[in-house]
Amino acid sequence: MTLHLPHGDRTRRFAVLFLMASIGLMLPAVPARSQANPPKSAECRVETVDYKGWHAQQLSNRWVQLIVVPQNGGRLMQVSFAGHPYLFVNPKFAGKYLPPESGQWFNYGGDKLWLLPEGNNDEQHWVGDSDVLDDGPFSFRKLSQGQRCEIELTGPADPQTGIQFLRTIRLDADAPSIHFHASMKNVTGHTVEWSMQSVSQYDTGEPNSSSAGSSARFNHDFWTFTPANRSSSYLNRYHVRFGPAENQAVAVRDDGLFAVHYVHLAAELWLDSTEGWLAVVDGGSRYAMVERFQYDEKRPYPGKASVIFWTNGPELRLNSDGMPSLSADADASPYYLEAELNSPMCKLRPGESCDFDTEWFPARTGVEFHGVTDAGILIRPLRANALENGKIKLAGSFGVFFSGHLVARFYDEHGRSLGSLPVADVNPAEPVSLDVEIVPPGKPARLSLHLEDEQGVDRGSLQEVRISTGDNR
Repeated sequence: MTLHLPHGDRTRRFAVLFLMASIGLMLPAVPARSQANPPKSAECRVETVDYKGWHAQQLSNRWVQLIVVPQNGGRLMQVSFAGHPYLFVNPKFAGKYLPPESGQWFNYGGDKLWLLPEGNNDEQHWVGDSDVLDDGPFSFRKLSQGQRCEIELTGPADPQTGIQFLRTIRLDADAPSIHFHASMKNVTGHTVEWSMQSVSQYDTGEPNSSSAGSSARFNHDFWTFTPANRSSSYLNRYHVRFGPAENQAVAVRDDGLFAVHYVHLAAELWLDSTEGWLAVVDGGSRYAMVERFQYDEKRPYPGKASVIFWTNGPELRLNSDGMPSLSADADASPYYLEAELNSPMCKLRPGESCDFDTEWFPARTGVEFHGVTDAGILIRPLRANALENGKIKLAGSFGVFFSGHLVARFYDEHGRSLGSLPVADVNPAEPVSLDVEIVPPGKPARLSLHLEDEQGVDRGSLQEVRISTGDNR
């Protein structure tokens, strides 16, 4: 089976993930109380924990655990879903706190808020080294727990940029989705203009290493995706802000998805993506994280970029003799990749604030990746074939964002609804692999596969397709 993550000659071979039955739906057998299918719980919790020597706060429900270290710049240090940790935690600084120091940068890892534009040109650019925004201690407040867990992190006021960050993180009782609300306030007596940036460092070390973040080798099956803008302002629909312009690990696929295959080489890639999502895909462990945002067409973005990817590693530069060389960057190892979401530029008068809302959806993935919908990840596209016996055969693979049920909705040639049928019970900790025959109502021309959660809420369509006739192979 061919891995369809990049486009071109960078395909890889994987073992077949599931054996398909000729008739019926097959899901992987999982023990009733395994980590992949945890027992139902009506509550989430916020509690104090020790994490790698840090005094931390943990938000958790039956699906996910979030570790927050308020003192270290209000960082979300780790996210684990079904036992899988996503974020890079730098072993060099584990358990440490270093006060802000100009000219230094202490890369603890995790996820944090930054400012754009970056640079040292003038006061309208953020230098981006160790300052109160990146390393200052944030205050912590628990807002709620039970049906909804929500915490508030408030940073110190920065006299240099004139900005103070406030961030709330929310986790509901019985869904793995994570909700972020970020706010930046102008604490000066004059107008300032900045963009907020959510910076998430994902661990790209080799899977199943003895210690996350300290792998001797990097994960060769690690990818990121976001839809490329068809009307992009950038040459080739993306902009190489740093690193080699010719980079075989980067491509816009034929389906319009911009793909980055992680290699250990410093590169910064900007995209003016408008569809409001990026996906980080670990092809080795087959776990993915989808980050969502709302693109604002009416407001400018910093450098026109709404999404930025950074791969760490040695930096390719020209020396004084004009010869290329690789730098021995102190931050080049261990291995991580940054996925960055940018807010539009905010022009703030004294005392004014602006907000930036994002959501994360952890999920399972597979040997292919074909996009993201409101309900989940499209691993292998849905096919619906009419059979001679009057049944319809459904086939496809998905990662889902919510626990619940897949329901097929049927429509005739004129778009009239013919009814719906249940297809499968699903949960986000397991990929869904469909190979099932169903008896449809009436004579449908197309169908849409929807996800309804455990409370009966329609979470949207995974895919809508026309029903084909003839050979279904």
